Amino acid sequence: MLFLNMDFSQAINQKLDLAPFASAKISVHLKREDLVFPLASGNKWRKLKYNLAAFKESNASALLTFGGAFSNHLAAVAALGARYKIATVGIVRGAELAHKSLNPTLATCQQNGMQLFFVSREEYRQKEEGKTVLGLKKKHGTLYVLPEGGTNALAVKGCTEILTPEDVTFDTICCAVGTGGTLAGLAASCKAHQHVVGFQVTKDASIPDRIRTFAPHENWTLVQHPLHRGYAQVSKPLVAFAREVLQQTGVLLDPIYSAPMLFQLVQMIKENTWTFGTNLLLIHTGGTQGIAGFNLRHGLQWPEE
Repeated sequence: MLFLNMDFSQAINQKLDLAPFASAKISVHLKREDLVFPLASGNKWRKLKYNLAAFKESNASALLTFGGAFSNHLAAVAALGARYKIATVGIVRGAELAHKSLNPTLATCQQNGMQLFFVSREEYRQKEEGKTVLGLKKKHGTLYVLPEGGTNALAVKGCTEILTPEDVTFDTICCAVGTGGTLAGLAASCKAHQHVVGFQVTKDASIPDRIRTFAPHENWTLVQHPLHRGYAQVSKPLVAFAREVLQQTGVLLDPIYSAPMLFQLVQMIKENTWTFGTNLLLIHTGGTQGIAGFNLRHGLQWPEE
């Protein structure tokens, strides 16, 4: 079981001083999953670990999955596919992208051998039933299909390994939520005294039911972000916040997940609306690979290391 036996270090927990941002008697640590396993940093390695093992045991000819133009998931699948000689196929949201130069994320996916197919947003919503995927299945035979974001039972199993015995001291675990797999894994593996808070960055109404499919207990809460709900919605205050965090702590946040999570937490502390504990562990789920392309598309100056 090549993938299951791979040795890589556990993420460190870095203490964050929120004094420059919000005055509160709340202790915050950041689990630096972004520093672990650079090919697929953050929660992406966790989600892919058991899926890659399952692919190796299947008779599938290729691994097919879905993502947007700056998808961390596509980037991770392509990188690991190249490393382990797995044929990968990416269904990309946005037919118009086929007629444009590839952004850094998609260019890297292609360099790592991933076949990219650009489909309309309508077809993208059909996922496995879209005409492009059906055609590929007919052409390739058996395909191992991963859902958008990689969230399935095996992905959640991988995410249950994020927390370590040392994390028992925290009363609240926080993560950003895209498809819900990471939160489900945390909720399934945290201790009885702990509560998981997910900062939802999309408007996907199916997320709560998806989480309940994998997490047996109601030990979690979703926080709806009032400003940054959408993968392409980034405001100037958020950019300024990320830059200040980097200067103060040395932590590079990504614009889609970790920055909105921490920004919303600080806002809730300032407004005295945070009610989920005082000893917090936030999960940095990676995603910094997409910064260069994000800046290029939006004309932003999101900080980069």
